[in-house]
Amino acid sequence: MKFTSYWLDTAPKGSPERAKTTVAGHTDVAVIGGGLTGVVAALHLARRGARVHLFEQHTVGFGASGRNGGMATTGMSIGIRGAVAKMGFDKAASLYRTYGQAVDLIEELVTEEGIDCDFARPGKLILASKPAHLQGFEKTAELLNTRLGSDTQLVPKAELRREIGSDVFHGGMVDSKSASLHVGKYLRGLGEVAERAGVTIHEEAPVLKLTKLGSGHQLETPRGRITANQVLLATGAYTRRPFRWHQVRIAPVGSFIIATEPLDASVCDDLLPTRRVASDSKNLLNYFRITPDNRLLFGGRARFAMSNPQSDEKSGKLLRDAMVHVFPQLSDARIDYCWGGLVDMTLDRMVKAGQHDGVYYSMGYAGHGVQMATYMGRQMAEYMSGAPEANIWRDFEFRRIPGHFGPPWFLPAAGAYYKFKDRVS
Repeated sequence: MKFTSYWLDTAPKGSPERAKTTVAGHTDVAVIGGGLTGVVAALHLARRGARVHLFEQHTVGFGASGRNGGMATTGMSIGIRGAVAKMGFDKAASLYRTYGQAVDLIEELVTEEGIDCDFARPGKLILASKPAHLQGFEKTAELLNTRLGSDTQLVPKAELRREIGSDVFHGGMVDSKSASLHVGKYLRGLGEVAERAGVTIHEEAPVLKLTKLGSGHQLETPRGRITANQVLLATGAYTRRPFRWHQVRIAPVGSFIIATEPLDASVCDDLLPTRRVASDSKNLLNYFRITPDNRLLFGGRARFAMSNPQSDEKSGKLLRDAMVHVFPQLSDARIDYCWGGLVDMTLDRMVKAGQHDGVYYSMGYAGHGVQMATYMGRQMAEYMSGAPEANIWRDFEFRRIPGHFGPPWFLPAAGAYYKFKDRVS
């Protein structure tokens, strides 16, 4: 079993020259973070004529962008009904629509740039973990279909076998617009497109110090220093010093995934015959899908913990048990991959984007990063180029997490809280 991301392990490797670049001189824009937000922003800024240097601590896509489930789904982390209750229908509807537009943008980039990343739009299946959750599904579907023009369909328990080869759920809800893709290939492709547009990518080049100089900044890395007129911070849950203001406003929550050995097509047809991306309805949810080479990928927040080799292995064992509970037919399936990554959570689970002390930032995707990081990369390029209306999240306060001083000591308590909610809800 490999303790590495399946997506990064099976994607083409980036150029080794990115780890040998010279860092010096001056640039228009410095982008910090080589995930989807950073790469997409760098690409669009370069196409607007800016000189752009991108700095990544490891390699492009090393963090959350290359460690997720490869799902680009519609819908907000707090749910459309929760959003309406919080901010009113008009505001909630506007924000909700951006999630669908974000999936459209991925398809647009993949098509226009010829990125071979197994992109498909099979739709999303949400499964009711408890009978009571079906009532929530009914209210959500009614709101989406009658007021937002959606095509959300309810699946009663008696018909669930047409969607999933499992008997542990109590019904489902299907959205037809969500997508699946190989995020490793997507990231590699975007990186190459950005370089062709003129972006200089520096890998193995963490920004160790940021100093304000007049209207710009100086960035210090292990390979040298560079000054920039503008700086975009796009490090999400991997934000560390010297960006303490942002760090204490993000809770880095571990999400863990296993992937089986390649399965026979007939087995995949039994597990998920429609090949939709799927999740259950718990707070500490599980999510799963079939990969392009017929593996079952099964993930979730098995433990509220950070990702490291020991934590990933413990979480992998819990996930295997959960997988076999859902799909007993996989009790003898070999697990080939087990890995973890960090989800960037804010207090209100809403995207945060703006500018602090002269540094632009976008983060806080709360488990919807594949599509929203892509979308916000483009939006930040427009915002930084002088279009303030591009930042639709500007009215959301980026509040500090109480008691957060660096290492997220509070994760076990948060995990216990959500486990309790799952038991009683």
